[in-house]
Amino acid sequence: MPAWLPRAMVLALALYACYRLGSWAFDQLIGLLINVLIAFFLALAIEPAVSRMSARGMRRGLATFLVFLAVLIAGVGFVVLLGSMLAGQIVDMVEEFPKYLDSVINWVNQTFHTDLSRVEVQDSLLHSDWLQKYVQNSATGVLDISTTVLGGLFRLLTIFLFSFYFAADGPRLRRALCSVLPPARQAEVLRAWEIAVDKTGGYLYSRGLMALISGIAHYVLLVILGVPYAPALAVWVGLVSQFIPTIGTYLAGALPMLIAFTVDPWYAVWVLGFVVVYQQFENYALQPKLTSKTVDIHPAVAFGSVIAGTALMGAVGALIAIPAVATLQAFLGAYVKRYDVTDDPRMHGRGRRRGEPVLTRLRRSWRASGSDEGYGSEGGQGAVGEPEVPGRA
Repeated sequence: MPAWLPRAMVLALALYACYRLGSWAFDQLIGLLINVLIAFFLALAIEPAVSRMSARGMRRGLATFLVFLAVLIAGVGFVVLLGSMLAGQIVDMVEEFPKYLDSVINWVNQTFHTDLSRVEVQDSLLHSDWLQKYVQNSATGVLDISTTVLGGLFRLLTIFLFSFYFAADGPRLRRALCSVLPPARQAEVLRAWEIAVDKTGGYLYSRGLMALISGIAHYVLLVILGVPYAPALAVWVGLVSQFIPTIGTYLAGALPMLIAFTVDPWYAVWVLGFVVVYQQFENYALQPKLTSKTVDIHPAVAFGSVIAGTALMGAVGALIAIPAVATLQAFLGAYVKRYDVTDDPRMHGRGRRRGEPVLTRLRRSWRASGSDEGYGSEGGQGAVGEPEVPGRA
């Protein structure tokens, strides 16, 4: 046996053990890492407001606290307003349920020529097996729901705590990160940080603008239908549809449908149809245009980044995919060397002239770019070689 073989085997086993240990640790900490990532982007979003207040002489920690307090007050007020409205509507629906059931039964009897009665329908529903199983499962799932709610509150508290420290100690964090890097790398890190702040703010601006448009569109519909609490419902639809990815629009549309059902069951169908149509308009027309303007990426790239983020990290990935891709694209754009484009008709979506030789077309394009030297001459490359297109600084 060679003398190096035992040491190589021990080294290979040690590396494999380190890999397994690192993989196990990553699986255990993936939830914490995602929370830290969300907190970092949240800190980037409030960084402009905190920096502006700090520049006016306010302590950075106090400025961060005031920003978070304003967000918390707005969120709690919104939840309380919707909660009181929803509770009142649920009470009204329970009281008016027999009338709704009678109207539905009468419509069924007139349309399909049946002879149903409300008493028979209620007895069949109350004594059905699926209702009893649903009640039993709901009773046993109360503990699971409570655990999920507590876990969500703890996760939310963790995110806000990390984001508070990231925003309040942003300059100290940047100094600590740059202290281990040479000066050239420090400038790149600071530039990347600034780009991330701009792109994240632009993304939130686009989301806020789409929330405003969505709220106005749904408000007009609810006012036309005569649905109560139209302003609060419009704000609900605008915020939930934009800041909960993928299913946000349908989740937001459930509440207006419920309230519209209390006015007229057919109004709920109109609201559902409008939600579906508006979702298609937003996905294919509104969102790509606004997102590409605010975060400066192509609509197809924005749409693809959301799909990729959802596949990798779920709803969190969909929410932060666009600002992350926009930041990476803007940062790498400064290090990609670009060249002048030749004056070729195909660059403008037109084909070459019919009957024109390829050699003549290449000569004309190279003359336009100022690089006809050496082509076709005795010491040049002839018709085989292709001279380089001159670059720009």
